Amino acid sequence: MNAVSASAAAAPAATPVIQTRGLRKVYSPGTEAEVAALRDVDLVVMPGEFLAIMGPSGSGKSTLMNLIGCLDTPSGGQYLCDGVDVSTLDAEELATLRREKIGFVFQGFHLLPRMTALENVAMPLGYARVPVAERHERARAALEAVGLGTRVDHRPNELSGGQQQRVAIARALINNPPLLLADEPTGALDSRTGEEILALFKRLRDEGHTVVLITHDAHVARHADRICVMRDGQLHEATHEEVGP
Repeated sequence: MNAVSASAAAAPAATPVIQTRGLRKVYSPGTEAEVAALRDVDLVVMPGEFLAIMGPSGSGKSTLMNLIGCLDTPSGGQYLCDGVDVSTLDAEELATLRREKIGFVFQGFHLLPRMTALENVAMPLGYARVPVAERHERARAALEAVGLGTRVDHRPNELSGGQQQRVAIARALINNPPLLLADEPTGALDSRTGEEILALFKRLRDEGHTVVLITHDAHVARHADRICVMRDGQLHEATHEEVGP
């Protein structure tokens, strides 16, 4: 079993944002098509960490992301998200946990084209039944925090790729979740814009956010404080030097 622990500098009294124990995922179990996508993954991520999980296609990193994001259920093992054992939750409680504890950032932005930046960012607050005036106030503050205070009324087609990703990050942060989960967030961006987005993640880390970044790119992974590598469904801690330039 691979045990991947948080850094010794983390405060021992703090509750891990992510804690998995023996996490496993098997697809098509008991058939000829059976695939063990995750094999006994132990992972601890403490508040304020910036972790990159990297690996090639088929290594299991997307499966791990789906389990951490509570988008799928494990075949075995345990996952505690900010101290909550997700296996004890029903579908409605899981949806609430995702909304309150996890902010998602995807490669494809996933913005609604007919909505302004402000409306896109405010949208998650509607599910939480936050009053409209408060939604807009909080969305405006989130956009200002990512450097888009002057673009609140622009629609996605009026924004660059980097600006659209900043809108997506603001939307992910709108409920102030303990965990920001970013799946290939620079994959659709040019290298300069990608560096700007990675610098934004570092700033968010400095402000106390916990960031977990999923990537196949060693250069992107090296921006994180910690790097874990997925190989054949197993998770290994790696140094920045080991993953290459």
